[in-house]
Amino acid sequence: MNKHQSEKIPVGISACLLGEEVRFNGGHKLHSYIDKTLGEFFSFRTFCPEVDIGLGIPRRPIRLIRRDDEVACVDIEDYQLDYTQALIDSADAQRSWQADLCGFILKKDSPSCGMERAKVYDGQQVVRDGIGIFAARLMQNFPELPVEEEGRLGDAVLRENFIQRVYVMYRWRQLLAEGLSVASLTDFHARHKLILMSHCQKTYRELGPMLASVRKDNVADMAGQYIRTLMSALKKRASRGDHVNVLQHIQGYLRDHLDAGDKAELVDAYERYRQGQLPLIVPVTLLNHHFRKYPNNYISRSWYMHPYPAQMSLQNHI
Repeated sequence: MNKHQSEKIPVGISACLLGEEVRFNGGHKLHSYIDKTLGEFFSFRTFCPEVDIGLGIPRRPIRLIRRDDEVACVDIEDYQLDYTQALIDSADAQRSWQADLCGFILKKDSPSCGMERAKVYDGQQVVRDGIGIFAARLMQNFPELPVEEEGRLGDAVLRENFIQRVYVMYRWRQLLAEGLSVASLTDFHARHKLILMSHCQKTYRELGPMLASVRKDNVADMAGQYIRTLMSALKKRASRGDHVNVLQHIQGYLRDHLDAGDKAELVDAYERYRQGQLPLIVPVTLLNHHFRKYPNNYISRSWYMHPYPAQMSLQNHI
């Protein structure tokens, strides 16, 4: 049986989302789901880049503008007050502690922390195609790090996707702490293959040959390439059809143990899940029931069947 961590997972977060009064108007944006629910499993490290670069509380707002085909972050009233480089430097200065994180939750729409679709003022028009300066540098510095905005956590699929990636990254950090080897990297991949299959079949097919070329003398370099490729693939939303394909693959390990009634029940559960009539937890629970009766070592060690603590109830909503 897969076991999850007893300690909380380190995750960075925009400070205002945990109630710190650091916004331009002296207020906050406390997010109750993040604070109360995710806070049971994650140990949050708060940070506000705007305060870090010396902007006061309260302060005049800042905004993103397009200048000479580049995006800059400036004072809302005086465009000569340019904070772009200061925010980049702030992100770079945090790299030592951010390197230990397993995820980061950012404030949406923020000119410093927005992950996507932040407002950019371009002459007389406003377009939503910007990325906050601090957020962009964070993601550039740590391309494998799971990053999400608090607004998108309201979408059940995006919420599950982010949290699953956080747990994958947590297990990767554990692997590195315990000592990287060819055997440990191969085992890590074996335990995550079914999760990868549910997100991207193309990457699933690519990573097998990559790992086959890993040797003792190149394992460190290959591991870096591996985790970046894996985490990029896991950003892709897993569709219901993708999950059904994986569930059917898993059922194959029970082929010698299921009678006609068992098979019909599973087929019905898959189809009803595919049509959106059941959540993913239903067919997964049915399969786990059969594997308790007929254990399989590969399936019992696969993180697909138990990707995060059951108390999070994420599979009840997708």
